[in-house]
Amino acid sequence: MKVIFLQDVKGSGKKGEVRTVADGYARNMLLPKGYAVEATPQNLSKLAGQQSSAQHKIDLEIQSAKETAEKIRGKRVMVKARAGSNGKLFGSVTAGNVADALKSQFDINIDKKKIVLSTDIKNFGSYTANVKLYNGISETIDIEVGKE
Repeated sequence: MKVIFLQDVKGSGKKGEVRTVADGYARNMLLPKGYAVEATPQNLSKLAGQQSSAQHKIDLEIQSAKETAEKIRGKRVMVKARAGSNGKLFGSVTAGNVADALKSQFDINIDKKKIVLSTDIKNFGSYTANVKLYNGISETIDIEVGKE
């Protein structure tokens, strides 16, 4: 019997797969427990619609990531920080500080989890950071740390 798996079943199939399984296994295990549904033409077209919808969502995310990468390409972000008399910062400049500076200076929203600093920023000066927007789409930005 052909079934469409609604969730992962170890040793049988993954969610969204269409597989042929033994009739007894399908009737006694998969269908009653809701792990799978019979692969009727109606269920197959529903699955195709769900897969195309998921692919469309991924395409939109990739397009958005490319547009954001284009916006931040070549940007120099100025981050203000407080320091002691010896020139060392109180604490350090974090990815959150860089994300806030991008928002205030260029009106670009980037999650702080997507910003990867090359080194810990504990002194004034110039640094670089890699912004990973999507799998395979990233951009490098320059960070200038100055006195507050």
